[in-house]
Amino acid sequence: MRAAELYDYAVVRVVPRVEREEFINAGVILSCQRTGFLRAAVELDAARLLALDPHADVDTVHRHLGAIVAICAGAPGGGPIALLPLRARFHWLTARRSSIIQTSPVHTGLCVDGAAALEHAMDRMVRPLPAPRRPA
Repeated sequence: MRAAELYDYAVVRVVPRVEREEFINAGVILSCQRTGFLRAAVELDAARLLALDPHADVDTVHRHLGAIVAICAGAPGGGPIALLPLRARFHWLTARRSSIIQTSPVHTGLCVDGAAALEHAMDRMVRPLPAPRRPA
């Protein structure tokens, strides 16, 4: 059995009107330096975004979220940032900024499988919570 490895993650937030400081979680960036894992997963709930700002440009937000995924993957569409070493990409993506796309503070955890940890973080932080069970 493999030993658990330390990883860092940040939640990707969409802040449609920065002055209001309201946001929805739209993804997670997860990095495990020791294993060379860097990946982002994004799932934008357009209805929730439009509930915060009916004038939000959903297509532009999708495009910017896709750039995060491309940068993590080192894909050509990620531009020059995608060519940086993994750790530099993670730090660039999680740097504080006051724009429509922001990240939470960086958190740490332990995992054996980075992809499974990313899915777990998406379930806990981004995807809708299951409805509570009602007694029969």
